[in-house]
Amino acid sequence: MTYAGNRLVHDADSHLMESSDCLDPYFDAKLLARYHDLPAYKAKKSFDDFVKGKLGAHDDPAFRAGAAENILLRKNYEAHGAFRAADRPEVLDLLGFASQLVFTTFCLGNFGLDQGDDMDLCYAAAEAHNRMMTDFCSVDRRLLATAYIPLEDIDRAIRTARNAVEMGAKALMVPSTCPQNHAPSHVGLNPVWAMAEEAGLPILFHVGGEDKLNPAYKENGLPPVPDFHGGDDNFTSVSYMPIPNAAMQTLATMIFDGVFDRFPRLKFGAIELGAAWVPGWMRSMDSAAHAFMRNETRLQNLSARPSEIVRRQFRAAPYPHEDAGWIIANAGEEVCMFSSDYPHVEGGRNPLKRFDESLKGASARAVEAFYSGNFIDLMGEGLAADLRVSQLARTA
Repeated sequence: MTYAGNRLVHDADSHLMESSDCLDPYFDAKLLARYHDLPAYKAKKSFDDFVKGKLGAHDDPAFRAGAAENILLRKNYEAHGAFRAADRPEVLDLLGFASQLVFTTFCLGNFGLDQGDDMDLCYAAAEAHNRMMTDFCSVDRRLLATAYIPLEDIDRAIRTARNAVEMGAKALMVPSTCPQNHAPSHVGLNPVWAMAEEAGLPILFHVGGEDKLNPAYKENGLPPVPDFHGGDDNFTSVSYMPIPNAAMQTLATMIFDGVFDRFPRLKFGAIELGAAWVPGWMRSMDSAAHAFMRNETRLQNLSARPSEIVRRQFRAAPYPHEDAGWIIANAGEEVCMFSSDYPHVEGGRNPLKRFDESLKGASARAVEAFYSGNFIDLMGEGLAADLRVSQLARTA
């Protein structure tokens, strides 16, 4: 029996655990030395001995023999399939998930290059990332590669999106933080959204591309607060709070400026950004549209209330500690999706149990939509045709 049992489950969030040299074979050779000079790369390189020790365990037959019984217990570099493409299909077999969106870990945020001046390196890093991800996921059609598209340079963004579609990416990930010199809704980016819509692929936002917590908030005169990993660099209660802020602003801007309406078949997803914020955000956008409708032609031209556009085209993956049932009750059955965050610690050891508990009051239709239907709708042509099958059709 798999972890998911007989139910149909699609996983909206999973990750690789990369070594420091993961992008080297895919990087433009002319820019590799500049990439190696980045502070983020040097910081990763300093942990090479630790990482290699963890990765080496996967060559031990005794360690590998425990993969099945520890499928949700071993985390990060110790997890089965976390870095070896050949092992990842077995992970899906053991979990029983019909498909899995796959994101990077080391490369999330594109090393801060989007906020810098070196656009050659910014787009070279994104292209290397996209080649790595599509290569890794090519071993199994259930593994859905995400490609990163920086929005800083409009012409390069269009080329990078085109390359990603051509190399077989199943979703285009963009930063939630605003580009330095134009809005994410700029009409020059229309070809990016058009390519995604035509290919039937979603546009995704993921944690890592958001505006970071002002570090001054940590200077409180008290001892450092440990995060999930024992340091204070990742999620803590304070740094958790602003995670969705940039996504809320960017998505609202794109809705108000008509991007969603210009591309009505295009779907958008927020992954590992939580979803408890979604109901209030929907209501705030409706309030803003009502308040400013008289003075803003763009609001008058919207095809529906912003909250209705959200239900039509936007999907979000709650954290396992959030009350998914409450979010569904207040945002609609169309919005929420399951995610495991495999193999990250934050996903926990039993995400299905945690979500099941929060969904006890939800309808059977809402539960089916949460575990599979909304993901199938989000992914469109990114899923193989036989994977775009609902639970009801599967059991008929």
